[in-house]
Amino acid sequence: MTLLLGDTAPDFKADTTIGTINFHDWIGEDWVIFFSHPADFTPVCTTELGYTAKLKEAFTARGAKAIVISVDSLEDHVAWSKDIEETQGTGVNFPMIADPDAKVATLYSMIHPNANAKLTVRAVYVIDPNKKIRASILYPPSTGRNFDEILRLLDSLQLTDGHKVATPVNWKDGDDVIILPSVTDPDEIARLFPKGVEEVKPYLRVTPQPNR
Repeated sequence: MTLLLGDTAPDFKADTTIGTINFHDWIGEDWVIFFSHPADFTPVCTTELGYTAKLKEAFTARGAKAIVISVDSLEDHVAWSKDIEETQGTGVNFPMIADPDAKVATLYSMIHPNANAKLTVRAVYVIDPNKKIRASILYPPSTGRNFDEILRLLDSLQLTDGHKVATPVNWKDGDDVIILPSVTDPDEIARLFPKGVEEVKPYLRVTPQPNR
């Protein structure tokens, strides 16, 4: 199954370190960072889960939360969590999905047989409160992810949902943004962007971030 942007995230029932969940019910009204890691008791994954745990307050401030999956057992997750807390200085404060039969990983195209039939790739899905997939990123098992970039991506999605703007290259929260080309009425532009507009080109108009 190939999941595309705008698709509804598939629902599932699974055992996790916080108990059995129905995914859509667990999402509730939040944004979700749903990511996979190749295996428990592996070095790169240990650093990733530790860092994600440290971002809990940052996610919460954005109405978001994390959940992770691998094709390992619940018992392995619990045991490995102790290593993560010991080595990364924080406990895992988000659910870890046990998926030993790889049903959920397959549902979300997290196993790529041509790369490794026994491991999940480092997939990331950003899912909105309407259960729609808004972004997806794939890394090979050997490369750790940049979770600051995932946080930046979330900021961009939430900003552009609420305002008629797009975010330029290397944008970060607080930087100037780009007015959508579809906004052409001068009165609407003046109303939506009272801080001013710099017209670099007719199709490239820059304005301070509207919600700042």
